[in-house]
Amino acid sequence: MSGTEKSKKEKKGEYFQKLLKLLNEYNKILIVTCDNIGSNHMQRIRTSLRSKGAVLLMGKNTMMRKAIRMHLDSNPQWEQLLPHITYNVGLVFTNTDLTDVRDVIVKGKVPAPAKIGAIAPNSVTVPKGMTTLEPTKTAFLQALNIASKITRNQIEILNDVPLIKEGDKVGSSEATLLQMLDIRPFEYGLKITVVYESGALYSVKVLDITDADILARFGQGVSDVAALSLSVGYASFAAFPHVVLGAFKNILSISLGTEYEFKESKKIKEILANPDAFKVAAPVKDNRPDEGKVAKKVDEPKVEEKEESADMGFDLFG
Repeated sequence: MSGTEKSKKEKKGEYFQKLLKLLNEYNKILIVTCDNIGSNHMQRIRTSLRSKGAVLLMGKNTMMRKAIRMHLDSNPQWEQLLPHITYNVGLVFTNTDLTDVRDVIVKGKVPAPAKIGAIAPNSVTVPKGMTTLEPTKTAFLQALNIASKITRNQIEILNDVPLIKEGDKVGSSEATLLQMLDIRPFEYGLKITVVYESGALYSVKVLDITDADILARFGQGVSDVAALSLSVGYASFAAFPHVVLGAFKNILSISLGTEYEFKESKKIKEILANPDAFKVAAPVKDNRPDEGKVAKKVDEPKVEEKEESADMGFDLFG
């Protein structure tokens, strides 16, 4: 066995140990694709991730899958990762908030020009309006079936032009046009494909869910359960407040129509019998002209008013 072969085996062994250490140390993993990223760009991404307590590990897919398969007996939950370790993939390990790490990855994307033969990661539309192109470029636009006119010695594109569709190869004409217009339509960086957390695998879209979204969904669920319970006459905690309120309204209606009274209904009966007694005098606006600083301020007599609370002196559930 030569020294070179031994060195390769040592490197593989070190990589296996590093991957296993990270898998055991961190319980959250973002599986990312890493296409069209240069070495300097990748180094900036690694630095940004480290600032958030995350570690990016790249490597050959075969080595990653082999290291995981070798330890499935003791860690069967890792098997979920295997189908997603394809193409140019990397693993971002962390124990911190996944949303913060996701934000770092998104901010790490940089704009890039459209290169000939590249697969478009998104659709590209050239917007209508004035350009910096000289009138001599009109023939080039006509060859691409782009309507234009000359305005103030510059070319004006008359309509939005869908130039490239997502997933298509960038042609030479499209790349040349975008370069002439100084448009950098693509962004390259890490792209999250799936999220692994404590043995569970889920879509990256879950990271967009906020606490407000969860509370809104929970509230809607409680409302649905309450509505269903009330409609079929089945008792539930969600419907209980509505049942109590409905019962109170019924008792109050009976009390108002009979001589029967209780604390809350007595107050309502007093208001209905003599509403003027519960009116609060509105403040009177003084429209007299200002007599100047020399005039003495006359203290207005204080009028004691009976205070009424907004709930008319009783609690619905008191």
